[in-house]
Amino acid sequence: MSQITEPETVPSGKRPRGVRVVLFALMIGVLLAMLDNMIIATAMPTIVGELGGLAHLSWVVTAYTLATAASTPIWGKLGDLYGRKGIHLTSIGIFLVGSAASGLAQTMGQLIGFRALQGLGAGGLLVGTMAIIGELIPPRERGRYQGLFASVMAVAMIGGPLLGGALTDHLGWRWAFYINLPLGAVALIMIGLVLHLPRRRSRARIDWPGAALLVTGITSLVLLTTWGGGEYAWTSPMIIGLGALGVVTMVVFVLVERRVSEPLLPLWLFHNVNFSLITAIGFLLGFVMFGSMVFLPLYQQSVQGASATDSGLLLLPMLLSMMVVSILVGRTITRTGRYRAFPIIGAGLVTTGLFLLSTMDADTTTPVSGVFMAILGAGMGFLMQLTLLLAQNSVDIPHMGVASSTATLSRTLGGSFGVAILGAFFTARVTGVLGDAAGGATIEISETGAQLDAASLEALPEAARRAYEEAVSAGTHMVFLVAAILSIIAFALSWFIREVPLRGGGTPAARGPAPDTATGAPVVP
Repeated sequence: MSQITEPETVPSGKRPRGVRVVLFALMIGVLLAMLDNMIIATAMPTIVGELGGLAHLSWVVTAYTLATAASTPIWGKLGDLYGRKGIHLTSIGIFLVGSAASGLAQTMGQLIGFRALQGLGAGGLLVGTMAIIGELIPPRERGRYQGLFASVMAVAMIGGPLLGGALTDHLGWRWAFYINLPLGAVALIMIGLVLHLPRRRSRARIDWPGAALLVTGITSLVLLTTWGGGEYAWTSPMIIGLGALGVVTMVVFVLVERRVSEPLLPLWLFHNVNFSLITAIGFLLGFVMFGSMVFLPLYQQSVQGASATDSGLLLLPMLLSMMVVSILVGRTITRTGRYRAFPIIGAGLVTTGLFLLSTMDADTTTPVSGVFMAILGAGMGFLMQLTLLLAQNSVDIPHMGVASSTATLSRTLGGSFGVAILGAFFTARVTGVLGDAAGGATIEISETGAQLDAASLEALPEAARRAYEEAVSAGTHMVFLVAAILSIIAFALSWFIREVPLRGGGTPAARGPAPDTATGAPVVP
């Protein structure tokens, strides 16, 4: 076990001074990490035109996502062992170096490598932010700040593609990376000057064998879901090999973690009922949420005739309802300290919204689909920050980083599996319905959708275009139906969450170890 030589909590008297400045700086970091994949999407055609390497285009995104996911647990543990402030500043620095290097890249290979470096820093940005908030602000008081971070997500999802297009058109694609530098510098300076957290001097060493196994397992699973059905067939030796490697390394990882003195992911955390339940719910939430983000714009562009820009704006009902509900839920938790009903309501709304979205067809109007999306967004608003809040409330302060990284990783892996598996259902359904009905037009079907732009659609004969729209509608129906069925599992799990009092108040004692949900005793390893 690590040896903590400083107090484990920040005295409440220090919290008000500068806490808003720190939160603002942390929000900038989260915005940078989330914005980067969104902002780069609209710049990719220009990047390929200048650097070439079209065959490796997907790796510009995959390298970033893979590095972020694989590094998440390690960043969380490093913060627990050696102090969150220094580790978080390091992650910001790595992200900025990766951003500057990506902007200076001269070949596609260089850009992919620098994007991986950038993703490495992004993993620390996300986990560090959550863990710092968990240490600065007790769970009972944390709700009032949660809506702010939901707002950051909405800004990134809506503003990212718009900002990326504007920067590429007026300043060049390299500014999609350079824009991170001034914002990141502000966050770096503000956190460095204002944030004051206890210093930790640990005699423990990072569990490098466990880290290597976990990174290998995560990498194998992410590549499996990224390549499966696209780069390689699901039954190909590559995909089967990645699946086997992922399963074997994760099994060995569990065996190793049971024997080391300072495990990267302490397995005793899962003895806590709430922690295990909320981790599973977070995985399922990521599964359906990221799947929705991929296939809703596809439906809007292919069936409802929206442009790429408009399809982003048409997501506003979902994102705004998610933001508003998240703010209201956070304030209610702060005021009452009660939360058990919220995951039940949230999972119920998510299930309802997905079932409604599965009823959309080629004749569904934009206002109707907007209502369906708003219901789904409201459900996400109940769950998004609550998954993190309950995970953090289930552990004591020294393990806040591990709890935060586990919550983040479960949602990330859920999203990766969701896009791949729902994409496979979509492709199979579209291919089956379309057949030869498109009048002989060549239509490329991939795991993320039918690749027909607006101009190509307009060039099709009326009958063929209608058949294509019906096929995409059928594929979208299948995607949301499968997602709705899976969300029923989250709804069922949410009923087993127990109302453990949220830690809060003004004394370190009030912020001590979280009680076990089964016995009421403090959770200690």
